[in-house]
Amino acid sequence: MMKKAVIFDLDGTLWDSVSVITEAWNEVFSERAPGREPLTEEMMRSLMGKTLPEFSAALLPDKSPEEGLDILGECCRREVTFIERKGAKLYPWVPETLRELSVRYSLYIVSNCEDGYIQAFLDYYDARPLFEGFLSFGDTHLDKDENILYLIEKYGIGRAVYVGDTEKDRLCTRKAGLPFIHAAYGFGDVAECDEKIDSFSELPQKAEKILG
Repeated sequence: MMKKAVIFDLDGTLWDSVSVITEAWNEVFSERAPGREPLTEEMMRSLMGKTLPEFSAALLPDKSPEEGLDILGECCRREVTFIERKGAKLYPWVPETLRELSVRYSLYIVSNCEDGYIQAFLDYYDARPLFEGFLSFGDTHLDKDENILYLIEKYGIGRAVYVGDTEKDRLCTRKAGLPFIHAAYGFGDVAECDEKIDSFSELPQKAEKILG
């Protein structure tokens, strides 16, 4: 039987971790980049979904690429410890809807985060049994479209749809040749999509329209 999969972005799609991440990063910046203006949640929200080199260029332009990535690596390690301790804000209906989807489809996560971040999400919410696998930028140092294709090959997926919230998610999904469902409650607007959800609870119906 052909394996059908729903592949998820994490930030802005399954949860909103901006406040926790901003707190963790500001703690690191106060130690490693003193004098820098503190990050705001609004600033962090505008950057969510980008890779670490993109974050470095935006937030630490005065640092060399090597030093910027070193500081941001510490930010990522610190954010994982914060999330392991505090969790983050799940969007409404996420646990119930994931359980419903997992009966019919194989579920995966592909995110531009660093290694350890997806694991912190899965462990804090005891969600590992619902997902067959995940890939991150930190695992492979590949962009999202390449990770989507890598995951499809790795797990022998026949048909899949990607669920994300930003224009970069859409562009990477299209580059990987998949249908795209826009999580319109998340962090970004998109140029177009195959389906849109304003609530996570709408996802089973939209996924069925695309995957059957």
